[in-house]
Amino acid sequence: MATLLRKIGLIRLHRDTGDPKHHRGGGGSGGQQSASLRGKGGAKSGGHKPPPPPQQPGGAGDASPGPGQGRRAAEPAPRDKAAAPAVGAAGAAGAGGPRERAAGARAGPGPAGAAGAAAGGCPVPAGRQQHCTQVRSRRLMKELQDIARLSDRFISVELVDESLFDWNVKLHQVDKDSVLWQDMKETNTEFILLNLTFPDNFPFSPPFMRVLSPRLENGYVLDGGAICMELLTPRGWSSAYTVEAVMRQFAASLVKGQGRICRKAGKSKKSFSRKEAEATFKSLVKTHEKYGWVTPPVSDG
Repeated sequence: MATLLRKIGLIRLHRDTGDPKHHRGGGGSGGQQSASLRGKGGAKSGGHKPPPPPQQPGGAGDASPGPGQGRRAAEPAPRDKAAAPAVGAAGAAGAGGPRERAAGARAGPGPAGAAGAAAGGCPVPAGRQQHCTQVRSRRLMKELQDIARLSDRFISVELVDESLFDWNVKLHQVDKDSVLWQDMKETNTEFILLNLTFPDNFPFSPPFMRVLSPRLENGYVLDGGAICMELLTPRGWSSAYTVEAVMRQFAASLVKGQGRICRKAGKSKKSFSRKEAEATFKSLVKTHEKYGWVTPPVSDG
């Protein structure tokens, strides 16, 4: 009996001291049941499961990039954006060494380079323009001298507003056997007045020529005083043509086309218009380029 009591005392002693052997021995299904009971009890007391830990934005598990990464991928940093125009401006202005100028050329001119180009201009076009002006001036000065030395006084020239590039040319003579010459005698018309304006690239482009007075009919003179002559177009023009040669060709085409001085009441006093002449000339050039130039041929003179 005493032995039995001692065994019972030892068993209680083991339970009180929390012997791990005793707990492991009490494991198994009983331990799982106690764990499940504790889980149920926690669910009842808390009311919901704790949420999962939040993912970091832009992490590997997130399909959309985070705010910081998305901004860096979509646009360069402010420092990069500020550096690009600076490099372009330096390259356009020619500042720095060869590497800087090459980088600037690849990057393109920045705002400073564009402003400098607008202010200073490109030297090559300016040089070409100056050269063309010199060629045109020398050519026209020579033409004026040659016309002044004409012995037959076929034509005479007056500068419009003292401009070397805008001439009023007086045609004093046409074929004396023509009806136009008879009209000039009967109406006391001493000359046919024409206006010639010379473009910037003359003599490589033709002058614009139109009749001012008197008002003519036929003779390849059209509305506004425009003149239908192939040699006055870029297609028919040659830089070898002189003003004198052009005027002689025009005098011949007047006679060939049966030109007459208009004597109709009301219409004879109506002056020609430059705007109308330019529009008419542009239209007739398009027509002849489509169907060809038939009259007057360039060979006639």
